[in-house]
Amino acid sequence: MNRPTALSGRQAAADLERLRAAQPLVHCLTNNVVSAFTANVLLALGAAPAMVVAPEEAAPFAAIAGALLVNVGTLTVEQASAMRAAVASARQAGTPWTLDPVAVGVLAWRTAFCHELLVQRPRAIRGNASEIMALAGVAAGGRGVDSLVGSEQALDAAMQLAERCGAVVAVTGATDFITDGHQVLAVDGGDARLQQVTGTGCSLSAMVAAFTACHPDPLQAVASACALMKLAGETAARESRGPGSFAVALLDALAQLDGAALTARWP
Repeated sequence: MNRPTALSGRQAAADLERLRAAQPLVHCLTNNVVSAFTANVLLALGAAPAMVVAPEEAAPFAAIAGALLVNVGTLTVEQASAMRAAVASARQAGTPWTLDPVAVGVLAWRTAFCHELLVQRPRAIRGNASEIMALAGVAAGGRGVDSLVGSEQALDAAMQLAERCGAVVAVTGATDFITDGHQVLAVDGGDARLQQVTGTGCSLSAMVAAFTACHPDPLQAVASACALMKLAGETAARESRGPGSFAVALLDALAQLDGAALTARWP
């Protein structure tokens, strides 16, 4: 296994500038617990969210979006139908799509559904350690949306999964590891309060999708998305008193972060 390489703050700064210039349209098929927060995160970042969820509309919209997010957190039969249609349309149109395998390994139906989607070659996969290990077939899964292991314990599984399905895989935790199956980038930092607000992980997956919409290198794109969320979490923690004010401060931090902050944090 290659030794992880630390993120370049200078590269992340350039990626953020590129994204804000492009303002990519991100089609989010996400869970109904986090839909509004995810939309606000994308707006704060500089992207444009669209929550087009009807099976009749998912396919044509995925073809015109800059990127597609598929998040199975509150999966239903109707939503699965929309996701299948959207992913097939995105593949045909060349639209990059990101999979967030929420609670995979815990429940059989969503696990089988995510394995079905892997055949459609996602550009990126973002999950916690238990989810990535379960999706790779090396463990049973975590406790709902919570991981039972650290991100470093899932790195081998992430590399295997990336190599097998051709996606960039991000396993997030105290340190985020991002791999294409050969190279590994590491992003440290963040704040524990990111785990105390519903939707931060799901919103990170939407950010991953946004960065893949306008970046020629998906490995770097995903790493930059992870860096933005970690740095915004650190900034929000200094400005907040608890999880409620943290959620608002996180949106403010994402909107206000710039290249100078990224290069200072990761010189």
